[in-house]
Amino acid sequence: MSNRERIVSAVYSAVDDLNDQLPAGVTIEKSPDAPLYGKSGKLESLDFVTFIMEVEEKVRAEFGVDVMITDENLLSKEKSPFSTLGTLTEYLEGVLKESGVEN
Repeated sequence: MSNRERIVSAVYSAVDDLNDQLPAGVTIEKSPDAPLYGKSGKLESLDFVTFIMEVEEKVRAEFGVDVMITDENLLSKEKSPFSTLGTLTEYLEGVLKESGVEN
């Protein structure tokens, strides 16, 4: 399994965990285009923070490395890595590569 597939699996597992906690009628779709943060995002601030923590935990479990994917500057970028599940996956690939994790 490639690192990208492992990242997607970890992110989708975090989505499942978060969806179990969200109020009825609010869910995050497991799709690369699913919005997370910003104008089209479905998550409240606390839910977003919970999701990011879940992703960090799932990535740690999958890859055996601690990653910190939050940075206040990332939220204000024109193309935030937190816009969709796809942009988050791409960002995580870069973070893991910088941490020395290779395919």
